[in-house]
Amino acid sequence: MEKPISRPQHGFTDYSYIPLTAFAPELVGFADEENAAKLSRILSGAILTSSLFTRAEWGLFRTMSFKRHLILDVANGVFALSAPWLFGFAKNKKALAAFTVFGLIGILAGTLSKPEEM
Repeated sequence: MEKPISRPQHGFTDYSYIPLTAFAPELVGFADEENAAKLSRILSGAILTSSLFTRAEWGLFRTMSFKRHLILDVANGVFALSAPWLFGFAKNKKALAAFTVFGLIGILAGTLSKPEEM
């Protein structure tokens, strides 16, 4: 069995994922897909908010348990995977690919990290 991701590694992943998700419409080339571009930024903001409030080394306000943070990561991942069909941009291959990656990263980060508290 592989070693789970530690909290510091998870924090690095979150703070790397946030700008990449926010700027994905321009980086990947789906900025003209209005719903996908908005949702990309909303997803980025949700991860940022969750990270800032997590009781972990990287949290600024530290009011939310790391376990709850991981649950939100998985929920955001499932949302990202379903968003192309829920919001009507599944035919845009670039947006679909980006949201598939967003979803998989969220689910993997949430399920491969150690959930114990500090």
